[in-house]
Amino acid sequence: MGKVGFGVAVGCAVVTCAIAAVLLGRRVQSRRKWRRAVEMLQEFEEGCATSIGRLRQVVDAMAVEMHAGLASDGGSKLRMLLTFVDNLPDGNEKGTYYALDLGGTNFRVLRVQLGGRGSMILSHQVKHHPIPQELMSGTSEDLFDFIARTLKQFVEQEDDGSEQKVDEKKELGFTFSFPVRQMSVSSGILVKWTKGFSVEDAVGKDVARCLEEAMTKAGLNMQVAALVDDIVGTLALCHYYDKDTVAAVVIGTGTNACYVERTDAIIKCQGLLTSSGGTVVNMEWGNFWSSHLPRTSYDIALDDESPNSNDQGFEKMISGMYLGDIARRVLYRMAQEADIFGDDAYNLSIQFIFSL
Repeated sequence: MGKVGFGVAVGCAVVTCAIAAVLLGRRVQSRRKWRRAVEMLQEFEEGCATSIGRLRQVVDAMAVEMHAGLASDGGSKLRMLLTFVDNLPDGNEKGTYYALDLGGTNFRVLRVQLGGRGSMILSHQVKHHPIPQELMSGTSEDLFDFIARTLKQFVEQEDDGSEQKVDEKKELGFTFSFPVRQMSVSSGILVKWTKGFSVEDAVGKDVARCLEEAMTKAGLNMQVAALVDDIVGTLALCHYYDKDTVAAVVIGTGTNACYVERTDAIIKCQGLLTSSGGTVVNMEWGNFWSSHLPRTSYDIALDDESPNSNDQGFEKMISGMYLGDIARRVLYRMAQEADIFGDDAYNLSIQFIFSL
């Protein structure tokens, strides 16, 4: 019995040592995996680093592009589009106004009642509507017909008790957040789509006219009184509350900026006259690019695999539509090289699964 007991004890010890060795090996392997994962994160952080000196170089590069864009069309990555908006709201406006905001995978319809200085915004209603994926790459007629029908439903629901006459044509502010060559304050030609839209037959058309035709077809008595980019709308709203506001920046699904420029500084439109001596310029800075920007291998891969490669470089680095996929690419590489996510790593291979 003594020998048997001794043998059992030795066997247990061997098994225990083997288990301990396996556990220790796994722990060492796990530490190596996490160490590699941390190394990759540090590499990414270093690749994104922007010192004060580097930021100044980016600022200088953008200033050069701005001047070039004001001098001539096509002379810069910044389009520096004229908006024909030379006067901004100041809080004295009164009445009921409608607005349509189209600039991403959702659009908004709004109705606001303004009471002038002192009371300002008396009431407002807003509704959000998702745009079906097939309409983002279909025809312009289908897209604008869908928007017009939705707008009509909203107007009919919100018009109860309105002071406006039934037969009176309502005016609409149309926020269209894509590059447009403005022809007047209420009309503009679509230059190109961004943010995942590819309704090709709309390019080169007056988008305000497209919407008005769709509203007429839907039986909606309304006309576009102002066509602006969402960045111009942002500037207008801020100026409504603070008349010292002269610039605005949007970082959302996409990114853009605008500001009030002196008309005599816009060389490509010599002789442009405005009552205020200035006009709002839509920079379209999503297309800005400089070698001083901290572009990583993940940014390069995203751009190469996008439908608009070598376009909207700045937007792809900082806007909500793309940041989620940059994060996915970092995590996917960690999953491949460090194997820290196990079987769940498969989902990380799906593009834009983390889109914000």
